[in-house]
Amino acid sequence: MSRHEKKLPLVNRELSWLSFNGRVLQEAENPNVPLAERMKFLAIFSSNLDEFFRVRVASVRRLLRYQKKNKLKEAEHVAKVLATIQQTVMQQQEQFLHIYENRIIPELADNRIFIINENQLTHSQKVAVNGYIKSDVLSYMFPIMLENLRDFPFLRDKSIYLAVKLSKLDGSLRPKYALLEVPANILGRFYVLPALDDNTYIMLLDDVIRLGLPEIFSFFDYDHFEAYTIKVTRDAELDIDNDMSESLVAKLSKSLKERPKGVPVRFIYDEDMPQDMLDFIVKKSGYSKEGIIPGGRYHNFKDFFEFPSVGPESFRNPSKKPIPIPQFEKTRALFDEIKKGDVMLHHPYQPFDYVIRLLREAAIDPNVYAIKITLYRVAQHSNIVNALINAVKNGKDVTVVMELQARFDEESNLYWSGKLQEAGAEVIFGVPNYKIHAKCCVIFRKENNKTVHYAHFSTGNYNGRTARLYGDSSLLTCDPRLTKDAVKIFAFIKNFPRIQYKFSHLLVAPFYMKKQFLALIEAEIRHAKKGKEAWIKAKMNSLVDEEMIAKLYAASAAGVKIQLVIRGICCLVPGMKGQSDNIEIISIVDKFLEHSRVFIFCADGEEKMYLSSADWMSRNLDRRIEVAFPIYHPEAKQQVKDMFEIQWSDNVKARRIDAEQKNKMKKPEVPLVRSQEETYHYLLLRSSE
Repeated sequence: MSRHEKKLPLVNRELSWLSFNGRVLQEAENPNVPLAERMKFLAIFSSNLDEFFRVRVASVRRLLRYQKKNKLKEAEHVAKVLATIQQTVMQQQEQFLHIYENRIIPELADNRIFIINENQLTHSQKVAVNGYIKSDVLSYMFPIMLENLRDFPFLRDKSIYLAVKLSKLDGSLRPKYALLEVPANILGRFYVLPALDDNTYIMLLDDVIRLGLPEIFSFFDYDHFEAYTIKVTRDAELDIDNDMSESLVAKLSKSLKERPKGVPVRFIYDEDMPQDMLDFIVKKSGYSKEGIIPGGRYHNFKDFFEFPSVGPESFRNPSKKPIPIPQFEKTRALFDEIKKGDVMLHHPYQPFDYVIRLLREAAIDPNVYAIKITLYRVAQHSNIVNALINAVKNGKDVTVVMELQARFDEESNLYWSGKLQEAGAEVIFGVPNYKIHAKCCVIFRKENNKTVHYAHFSTGNYNGRTARLYGDSSLLTCDPRLTKDAVKIFAFIKNFPRIQYKFSHLLVAPFYMKKQFLALIEAEIRHAKKGKEAWIKAKMNSLVDEEMIAKLYAASAAGVKIQLVIRGICCLVPGMKGQSDNIEIISIVDKFLEHSRVFIFCADGEEKMYLSSADWMSRNLDRRIEVAFPIYHPEAKQQVKDMFEIQWSDNVKARRIDAEQKNKMKKPEVPLVRSQEETYHYLLLRSSE
């Protein structure tokens, strides 16, 4: 079935994403989640929503402008989607505020921790805060008076501002309006007051500034001040044209400087702001009415990632040490162990340090003569890059494929690209119009006068920081079936799209991966029609591609049993009689971000299994260079199967995805299975065998 023959039943992508963020909000509300972790989920919700507006809502708005300009009939539908987005966001914001004000704040107070504002200070506390204002805050206060400005000041994305109304209580002076940027990026968002009676008191920087308004505006003869938080979210799309006369690095650098000036897509304001003040700001700024959203007293809850470490240990998830891999701990060189057989790594349950160690060993091993690696999101302080630079210094040929257009990590990637080039590494910046999202490394080593290739494939980035937070899997191998294809990947990238290469074992996008996944599903359909066992088990971040969804519908209709674990966007509608009633979908939101992509096919009992960096989205399958790698080693295969079954059995953190997007929790049964905890115990048990 194609979408041209019959309209494909689909959940709207943007609304499905909002449903995912609703699952994050559920964790913030869950009383069984430690309090500090619930605050982090509020921060995640806020950060996610900012990115949603910067990227997705901005894209929909651009589409709507284009459709209206060209008088396309689709404009009416897109306008309805935007209206639904607005309505859903406002409902979620209300839920967010309810959780914060009626759950988080009272529970902190029960533990003698109080978030207080400028009106709740004792005399001694006021003295302490005024001292902080004079010593630290005042030097960063630069008010902008709005009355006589012809143009409204430019408000930076990711910053928050106080819109201030200055007035005279006796009415003798006409009110004035001003703007103050809250310098949270410099001073931090939270100020911990001196302890009092065994209580902890914390103020947000916004409220510290509110207390200091008479001092900040002492130049004027006003005696009453009101301040309301406002925030603007801007379109994050980078404008990179196809002018080949300018290098990608130069164009990206220029676009990054322009990104903060993107078109506003959302204006949030404190709903307690007086109407005359709001009208003044909206009229003066010219912001679009459909992007104006009321909120609470505080914005930028992403800053709650940095909430002071106060309260008992029960406020936080118990920390667990990564589980060592016994053979790696005992060996002198990782190459010796990888040679014996493939080794799976599962982060953050097992140390990411093994990947860094492999590169460190390769950098000093006299038998290693070359390293090739793809980098997508590089940590701000990257031991991976440091190991590669060390390899160059030790005379190795190092080739790094650096994706400069990894959204919101472009600056870090640009910085490290420069460092690598300075050291003497060959840095390849990818190809126009295609992002390189594959996660692959190949080490070239001389053994008995022959070159042996060692490869590392991963579902996640070469990023030590996110490896502690994201659930990913990777494979260390010297299996020639895989390493031969891995070497080709780098030639494929370097010569893309002029020369196409054939891959015998890896599934490579954009030319081959989708076709091969469709063929694997089609094989299950044939087996089901013949009455044979037929099933698909898959895990991914997002399921959006219409061709893949149509094929899954066809498989379900043919009797193929399909189990999907999808963290984020899911446009497939499960449970439709005769079309998708053989498809079950769950989503798991817990302390680690589920990030691995796993695809397992019955294959008439042969069980074909692939791990990948690619979701089943059109952008991954058609507009990116991606790799899916097969798992051949029996022990590695068993690990992946067992871990999928553990996730599928989750009845503590798993939600059922249905046509209504209700995010209903799976019915808890005995025994209770929290998959991330069970995965840790599973790997711990295997390490002791």
